Amino acid sequence: MPHDIYLGLMSGTSLDAIDAVAVSFTPEPSLLGTHSLPLDDETRTAILQLTLPGDNEIDRMGPLDRQLGQLFAQCVNTLIDKHGLDRNRILAIGSHGQTIRHRPGYDHAFTLQISDPNTIAELTGITVVADFRRRDVAAGGQGAPLVPAFHEALFRCPGTDRVILNLGGIANITLLSGTPELLLRGYDTGPANILMDSWCMRHKGEPYDRGGLWARSGTLQPKLLEQLLGHPFFTLPAPKSTGREDFNIQWLDHELKSTPDLPPEDVQATLMELTAISVASAIRHEGLESAELWVCGGGAYNSALMDRMALLLPKMHLQITSAKGLEPNWIEATAFAWLARQTMMNLPGNAHAVTGAKGERILGGIYPG
Repeated sequence: MPHDIYLGLMSGTSLDAIDAVAVSFTPEPSLLGTHSLPLDDETRTAILQLTLPGDNEIDRMGPLDRQLGQLFAQCVNTLIDKHGLDRNRILAIGSHGQTIRHRPGYDHAFTLQISDPNTIAELTGITVVADFRRRDVAAGGQGAPLVPAFHEALFRCPGTDRVILNLGGIANITLLSGTPELLLRGYDTGPANILMDSWCMRHKGEPYDRGGLWARSGTLQPKLLEQLLGHPFFTLPAPKSTGREDFNIQWLDHELKSTPDLPPEDVQATLMELTAISVASAIRHEGLESAELWVCGGGAYNSALMDRMALLLPKMHLQITSAKGLEPNWIEATAFAWLARQTMMNLPGNAHAVTGAKGERILGGIYPG
């Protein structure tokens, strides 16, 4: 049997869990197994403290880098045991790591993901491909989003316009024209779940608003929405990417000072509208409001948000990626398995028209098992 299995590891801006997948490419991806390892509150807090400038950062980052490497390795080993996978068939693990800082707009732009790949390789005995984003940044790109290149490989259909919407912590869109000669495009549109999740945790003690029920109970506050939409990121031209550096609970608290005493559920409803309207505005700006809309990421399970998207984009045929054979929660981890495969096959992994890099690049460093 050929050695055709790649593993993908993803921990995103939502900070809820490490997701792991085992994938066989034949050539389309076929999921052989999945596993999710929730992040405990202490680890989540330690990550959050490193996403914004603070004291003693290097001494706090070093141990957390190793700790996350151990957790990522634990997730891999559990995935292998859980599904009875043959380690000899696994060619590599693609590890996104955990982003703690993303500064593409600096004079010396940088992006930083931690979860020591040396530790993952040592504890699993499997070759690891990691640090995907920094080569794209070195080539003049944003380093993000990287998933659109995988979206193109999976979803491009001649004659059919498609938009792939990822609703993770941050929302990003991939624009796939049915005209083959048109370049792939895509970019981050703004927050997806990152603010809603933080607000829900603060007021409900729950990591996310299940099905958007709490948001449904609130009333949209137009003044607050207009104020939030005033964030300069929304008017930046593509290529562009964002993260917790721009959209975080501290920023929200600052914006709420001018509209005090709003019911928490009204704020949640307004945050949901912020996500929906910023995504819909980007799609309309691209002239693709009659395309197919495929949704992935945890936000695909927020029925209130999905209903709102359908109302804002009535001409679009909206469906979640499970109809394509990949559940929304596993798309990003699968993308990093695919990126590892690209690297191991000496093939480029970035979509330079998306990131703004000078050209296609082979991404990541290889850490032998």
